[in-house]
Amino acid sequence: MNDKELRARLVERLTASGQLRTEPWREAVSAVPRHEFLHGGFFREVGGSTPTAWTPVMRDDPRWLEGCYDDASLVTQVAGTVVPGDVRGEIMRAPTSSSTMPGLVVRMLEDLQVGAGHRVLEIGTGTGYSTGLMCHRLGDDSVTSVEVDESVSTRARTALGRCGFAPDLIVGDGLAGYEDGAPYDRVIATCGLLTVPRALIEQTRPGGIVLVALCGWLYSSELARLTVHEDGTASGRFLGGQISFLLARPPLPPPLGLLPDLDEGDERQAVLGADVMNDWNTRFVAQLAAPRAQHVGLTREGRTEHLFLDVDTGAWAVLREDGGQWTVRQNGPSRVRDAIEAHLTRWRGAGAPPLEQCEITLTSDQPVITWPGR
Repeated sequence: MNDKELRARLVERLTASGQLRTEPWREAVSAVPRHEFLHGGFFREVGGSTPTAWTPVMRDDPRWLEGCYDDASLVTQVAGTVVPGDVRGEIMRAPTSSSTMPGLVVRMLEDLQVGAGHRVLEIGTGTGYSTGLMCHRLGDDSVTSVEVDESVSTRARTALGRCGFAPDLIVGDGLAGYEDGAPYDRVIATCGLLTVPRALIEQTRPGGIVLVALCGWLYSSELARLTVHEDGTASGRFLGGQISFLLARPPLPPPLGLLPDLDEGDERQAVLGADVMNDWNTRFVAQLAAPRAQHVGLTREGRTEHLFLDVDTGAWAVLREDGGQWTVRQNGPSRVRDAIEAHLTRWRGAGAPPLEQCEITLTSDQPVITWPGR
């Protein structure tokens, strides 16, 4: 199949799945060639590898073109600088840039509720594919996109130029927005955020919409759509659905470093075991209580322990199971597990409502989440 046929097939798939819902965005997906944003190739995960290994797929590979039109996120950079053309064989490093799966891209663009004449700020240019879709829909002058990595931004500019687009591309910290172009009618972050930076709210017109993926270092994330109010606050709801994004570069989790002495601290019976964290919604609610805590599995004295560690503050909690009973030991300036269990107990007491029933209110950087019955 050629690229036009592959684009048409992608439109059919995304329409059938309910992610592509309106004609203007169908026209954009039909018109904007995703493969132009993947000229440098992409990485495929090596099946069964532990830790995860990646192998490059370049343009001369017969799998490349069809792979560009899979509804899949395609890793385009690992380890902060390494691109597919740099690798022969396999590499075991963490992804740092990708082309988000088209289904999630168009779902977010639909959920952004963009209209003619709206000016949009995008946080995280990436390959430029989503930027190109917005340029097709709104025109170049209505789109500003910020990317922290200069080399990534340069590649996106080249790809957008090949497609005939010339939006305002900024190299900088997207968490600060781009004040020179403000105010915006819509703001969209195509990378995961630990919280909603005040700058994004302040640079949005009253009545405008900010759409972000709220994440944390427990790696559960949800889309949140917020409407900005005249008094500078914002409120809205989660949109539901389990989504995954690469976190924005500045808030990557700090190195764990030397682990604390896990035999110190206060011990008590745990209200909830570590196994409850296997559920996506439960993990997300826990993450709201401790957004900077990392979860690490350890084996000591022949048994598995679950460490929740906030490197910045030094607060930690470790859970151990013995004979079907969970205990928790905590230390540091705050009690990480106390905060998590209190949050989860209130949520469960309200009937563990779906996240899309939760209300989000933002008066400062950290959103306040309430749910029915709270």
